[in-house]
Order: sequence, then C-alpha cells, then structure tokens
Amino acid sequence: MVLIIRKLISLLVCAAFLTALHPAAHAREFPAIAAKSAVVMNTDGRILYGVNENEPLPMASTTKLMTALIAVERCDLDETVEIRADCCGLEGSSMYCKPGDRYTVRQLLCGLLLVSGNDAAMSLAVHAAGSETLFVDWMNDRARKLGMTNTHFANPHGLSAPGHCASAADLGLLMAAFQREDALMQIAGTRSTVIGEQTLVNHNKLLTRCPGCLAGKTGYTEEAGRCLVSCCERDGTRLLCVTLCDSEDWDDHCALYDWAFSRFSLRDLTGTLCYSVPVVSGDRTIVTVRAEPLSVFLPRDVEISAAAELPRFVFAPVSEGETAGVVRFLLGGELVGESRLYYTETVQTESREPIWRRRA
Repeated sequence: MVLIIRKLISLLVCAAFLTALHPAAHAREFPAIAAKSAVVMNTDGRILYGVNENEPLPMASTTKLMTALIAVERCDLDETVEIRADCCGLEGSSMYCKPGDRYTVRQLLCGLLLVSGNDAAMSLAVHAAGSETLFVDWMNDRARKLGMTNTHFANPHGLSAPGHCASAADLGLLMAAFQREDALMQIAGTRSTVIGEQTLVNHNKLLTRCPGCLAGKTGYTEEAGRCLVSCCERDGTRLLCVTLCDSEDWDDHCALYDWAFSRFSLRDLTGTLCYSVPVVSGDRTIVTVRAEPLSVFLPRDVEISAAAELPRFVFAPVSEGETAGVVRFLLGGELVGESRLYYTETVQTESREPIWRRRA
C-alpha cells in the first residue's frame, strides 16, 4: 500500500465531498471547538480533521511525550537514576525529587507522564544523555526522523523558551510513535500509582471522561495556554487528537472523537474483488486473480472505485501467488490505496503430444 497523502481525507471532507453529498448537513458536520490549532488523525498519520494544524505553536508539557519516547528507547526501565541537585526545584509541576533520591526510569516516567514533573524530565534527560544539551539534540533528531517538520525542542520539559514550538500535526505524529511503545501506553494510561510515600494521580481527565481513551499528555503555560494530546480506541481502531491553546480541551477532544468515530471506519477494500485473465497455451483457458487484503480508514458513506491494471492475456505457465498486476482505489478521483493482484492458481503449459499418439 502506498502512503496516502496526509491532507487527502481532510481536504475531501472539508470541500467537495460534504458539499456534494450532504449539502444540508455541511454547516453542522464539524464540532465547534475553542482550540487555536487542532488535528484528528489515524495512527499512520492520515489527517481526518485539521484547524491550523501545521502552525508552530508553544506546546508546554506535551513536550514530555518526546522526553518519554527518547528515555524508553535509550534506557532500561529498571535502571536506577540518582537525582542530581541541578534537576530539582524547577518551576511549574513537579514530582518533588530531592538531590540524592534514587528512582528507576519507570518511576520517573510515572512522575513525568502522570503529574508532569519537570524535575522528572530533567532527571531522565541528564541520566540518558549526560547533559540536557545532548538530550535536546536527540529530541530534535528524533523529531526529524518522525517527519515533524514544524517542531523545535529547546528543553525536555516544555517550560517556555525561545523557539520551543510544535504544530498540532507534528504532535500527532509524535503520539503515533508514542502509542507503539506498550510500556509508555501502560504508564500514561494509569490513573494513579504510589511511589515511595507519594500517590501520583494522572492529570489526564480524558481517561475517565472519554470512552476508549487509552493515554495522553496535558500541558499548560501562560504562553501556550491549555494543550492536550490523546489516543483513543473504539471498535479496534485507534485515533489521535491534538489541541493547542484550547480553553475547552476536555470537551473538544470528546467531541472530536465522537465526530470522527461516527463518520469514519476501517473499510475492507479488497474482500470481494475477483478478476480473471485469459491464458494462452495453458491446460486451462482462464486464471483467477485476487487482491492482497487492504483496509483503509475512510468516510463511511462514500463510494470507492477500483481500477485494476492487468494484462489482456498471459502465456502459460502461470504460478500461484505470482504478481498479476495492481488495483488502485479512488475516492473522487484521488488515490486512497492500492493492492497487489496475484494469481490464485497454477496453470501448466498445454501438453502437446504427437498426432499419432493422440489418434491412438
């Protein structure tokens, strides 16, 4: 399957698709949200809904999603971290680490993702990289590899700093990578945990307010406003939502997920497809062709057309499983996916016995 153009679905939904098919419903099709920037996307990065989704904005503590991702990629969860004095006493939210305290990486990740501890972020950074500067370099390098083209990290915690910003679409790509790490999803989806004498309660209210919410990360600074990144799963399909500078972020995430899951579904595009190709000089005259399975997250009520590229005929022998061609799936003339076509049976070359033997 080819990678679908990220803007395809949102452009189609926002423009010709809804206007042509549901003109009366167009005005009420999208939830009214308070966010300056927002995006809803599938876990493969395909955008279903976007508002200023590519605009770089302050991201506050949603930064910590990248800090956690780097930490889990670079460290063992059971490693012991001794807290340094220069990692303590940062402004803002805290795990209340003290110099000389000893935690595991897992415990610091709990402090990072549940209560958004800036001290936990710094402690993980200097433990993993030896310095904040090198860790931030790792963060920016990882962002480039994820395709986060409108993002720059200046620190591992998200406190306001010159040039520290990300777009909603980029944070969606970050959450897509985050949700592939089972350990991080387990931690970020924990409602509360006890570490030493502290009970850490998850700041993410979506875990109890939004059906199917698996994990997420909150953020707030005066400059950034309220920021929220989340992951939700319903009927076996995961979606991601990001809002930046949003005074109504809890309600907006719930509304956006309800909208997306009600209007889009994972559609099987190849299940009933079957073609046939004439065979020349074979022990049969026709060979059956089918498509490799392909499911794509698409609007529920639009018609998808299939265009098969196959030979007019084929010479024997033909081997089962051999590539026959390709079928492309189109929505309003735009490509939404393609699948390999293959022969489902083997066709041998026609037996050519001597004439005298045939007469016998």
